[in-house]
Amino acid sequence: MSAVEPLPQPAVPSAPSARNGRPRIPEWLRLRLPTANTFGQTRALLADLRLHTVCESAKCPNHWECWSKGTATFMIAGDRCTRACGFCAVTTAKPFALEADEPERVAEATQRMKLKHVVITAVARDDLTDGGAEHFRQTIEAVRAQNPGIVIEILVPDFLAQDSAIDTVLTANPHIYNHNLETVRRLTPTVRSRATYDRSLSVLRKVKDKRGDTLYTKSGIMLGLGETEDELFTALADLRAARCDILTLGQYLQPTLKHLPVSEFIPPARFAEYGERARQMGFVHVASGPMVRSSYHADDFSPGAR
Repeated sequence: MSAVEPLPQPAVPSAPSARNGRPRIPEWLRLRLPTANTFGQTRALLADLRLHTVCESAKCPNHWECWSKGTATFMIAGDRCTRACGFCAVTTAKPFALEADEPERVAEATQRMKLKHVVITAVARDDLTDGGAEHFRQTIEAVRAQNPGIVIEILVPDFLAQDSAIDTVLTANPHIYNHNLETVRRLTPTVRSRATYDRSLSVLRKVKDKRGDTLYTKSGIMLGLGETEDELFTALADLRAARCDILTLGQYLQPTLKHLPVSEFIPPARFAEYGERARQMGFVHVASGPMVRSSYHADDFSPGAR
């Protein structure tokens, strides 16, 4: 039997402290490391093609499972972000120049990994006039050229809600356009850097205004940061008002002691209740659970006729 993988520890305990002085986490958040050889093969492939993933850069607790299944979430435009969100482990620093061949390398990776559904995200690039939108377009088109029929899901920054940047990405015709709301309105100034609650909603709304039902929009919210249920349900209603189709709800886990502490560990039963509530509100697809992340098991949803 494989060992238990220790997840990032919160700064606020919900259980007695462990012997090493760090707080314990609930049993339902303890993962077992997979032993499949595929993990090493995935890591070697990514290294060979010099690609970044949000799995590693954001210290995602699911990356052992995903890489062992031969999948990963590609993070383009470098691994240095121009923003410093309180929840995110991606490095904040002055970014390097874009790599012109990165779109082709991502495309080659999806082909070698035989992916049928790919998720492509990026660091925020506020240093670029278009926020990296053209780089997204090139990557989407390169992936589709090498993998006809692949489902392409993108997880994008807000592009400062610039119509020109959003339009650039949409010209590449992704199947799913994901932009995370991340948290409730009250907590947004503390949790996010530069991004605003209303701007994120406006991005999702603009995509729907421009493309309607020709693509799906998606968003995610982290729980356990101190939000109330009423605030959560208001956020879900705001997403539905923006015609958001797909929702993810997951437990926030503090990636390092420098990041925001966990306020509460949400039990799986409550996640199930929230997920059912969201479905009743009209979301086409909902993934709700402690370990759910934006791209975790993303291929559970298959775009099709409405």
